[in-house]
Amino acid sequence: MAHPEFPHREDLLYLNHAAVAPWPARSRDAVAEFARQNCEIGARDYPHWLKVEQRLRERLSWLIGGVSIDEIALLKNTSEGLSVIAQGIDWQAGDQIVISDQEFPSNRIPWEALADQGVEVIAVSLDTPEPEQAVIDALGPRTRLVSLSAVQYGTGLLMDMAPIGAACREREILFCVDAIQILGALPFSAEQAKADFVVADGHKWMLGPEGLALFYCRQAVQDKLTLRQHGWHMVANAGNYTTTDWQVANNARRFECGSPNMLGAHALEASLSLLEEEGMAQVAEALQDRVQRLIDGLRERGATLLSPVDRQRRAGIVTFTLPDETPADTFQRLRQAGVVCAERGGGVRFSPHFYTDHSVIDRALALL
Repeated sequence: MAHPEFPHREDLLYLNHAAVAPWPARSRDAVAEFARQNCEIGARDYPHWLKVEQRLRERLSWLIGGVSIDEIALLKNTSEGLSVIAQGIDWQAGDQIVISDQEFPSNRIPWEALADQGVEVIAVSLDTPEPEQAVIDALGPRTRLVSLSAVQYGTGLLMDMAPIGAACREREILFCVDAIQILGALPFSAEQAKADFVVADGHKWMLGPEGLALFYCRQAVQDKLTLRQHGWHMVANAGNYTTTDWQVANNARRFECGSPNMLGAHALEASLSLLEEEGMAQVAEALQDRVQRLIDGLRERGATLLSPVDRQRRAGIVTFTLPDETPADTFQRLRQAGVVCAERGGGVRFSPHFYTDHSVIDRALALL
């Protein structure tokens, strides 16, 4: 039975939440109402809009385990958040950054761009029974930062952040989590992960729009990032437009240099309200049910699974190949039949969500 927030379409089988997700109906309605207000009364009710933005910060705090909203900033996307970190740290020649060999370019290029400062990027292979230990073993006296995706975008490998975060905290190494493939799919706690930074755009499992991202920065390390962007919004008294004696805000708003994406805030706040109503434990359970249905169906059809099948190692991504057909050909064949998926990680990537109807999965499998 179709979820009331997501209309059922016979011509569309949507299995691409790891790329860009559909919005729930409430997000569409929130944006429509915001557009109506802008058209009819302009910004007369801006104070009300600020309350929506405040609720968004509170929902993001809930989503990552109840951190202080003073540790949450709203940035444009994951790449910007990671770049704020990369450009904010006082690097020294010889410093090392540890990432994995499976990272999306967002969590690789900002670090590689530091090569002209003498910073070295170490890419650890995760193709091992204990990938967390492989990361920990790569830490050395020159390691300044570890930056890892909680879930790898290609294979869907779910990493246990806690032991890595603990090892970093013990060695006074900064720890950054790219959480774009976990937030909205599985429960996540920044505190349990011992993360200094958590970054994630809202357009995947959070069911929101592109162009608005969570940027969590632990209060204790906010002063360790030199600000490279400045503007009216990032000062302590942002409402005082005439003072020339300004100070940087003493919370994460210091990373928001200018006017907010209020349109995106209305959409993402509505999307997160759905996840909060459902509850992340229930969302995760429903998603795992759908992932298992995909795994079972793919096995029956002789597919080679490139994603982990162990529930402790998976989130919402199932990547596979078919015998006697290239991933590119499989992808094109599915696309022409109305399946929205992706070619990633050396195979075809399916990524349902908690609301995905079983019939969508079964029909997609039948096309194989």
